[in-house]
Amino acid sequence: MKDEEVLADLDVSRETMARLKTYAALLKKWNPAINLVAPSTLSQLWTRHIQDSAQIFRLAPPKLHRWCDMGTGGGFPGLVVAILAQESDPLREIICIESDLRKATFLRTVVRETGVNATTISERIEEVKPIGAEVVSARALAPLSTLLGYADRHLKPGGTCLFLKGENYRAEVEEALEKWRFELDTYPSKTNPNAVVLKIGDLRRA
Repeated sequence: MKDEEVLADLDVSRETMARLKTYAALLKKWNPAINLVAPSTLSQLWTRHIQDSAQIFRLAPPKLHRWCDMGTGGGFPGLVVAILAQESDPLREIICIESDLRKATFLRTVVRETGVNATTISERIEEVKPIGAEVVSARALAPLSTLLGYADRHLKPGGTCLFLKGENYRAEVEEALEKWRFELDTYPSKTNPNAVVLKIGDLRRA
């Protein structure tokens, strides 16, 4: 499958695809030194990482001002969202929180090379000054109950959480409900039949 076909459902422009290819090339160049993704997954970079991250882009409310991606790592989903948003909504600010200094340096390099509107904060999520984002996202970071604690700190009242989760998501939801109350929508993953995207709103402590 060609790179363009992977993101066909998003109707990606030539300019956006060029930015994604720049990002992919940088990731492959940096990965041997700092292990941004598991080396065994590099051959499926476009489906397993880029397409997987891109699927949350359309689940977000329109006309956002600030999107916070927690524990961005190699850029998923934060940098993919930033690249997709650059053409459709260039005023949207994407804030990536990544405490690993080497990974944060990589993220800043990609932002510079692609020219997207994104900022990287290299601190621990729980120590970052509250961001007040309308959307908070995360992928493969922590159990849902922990994620909601992070989100509660950085989410604007009435905001939305978008979390990519694996096959154990039901148990995580049940555990989270011991401490939190929220509205939940579940969307099947487009890249993994056992995974989902959780869209959470009206977050409040139990």
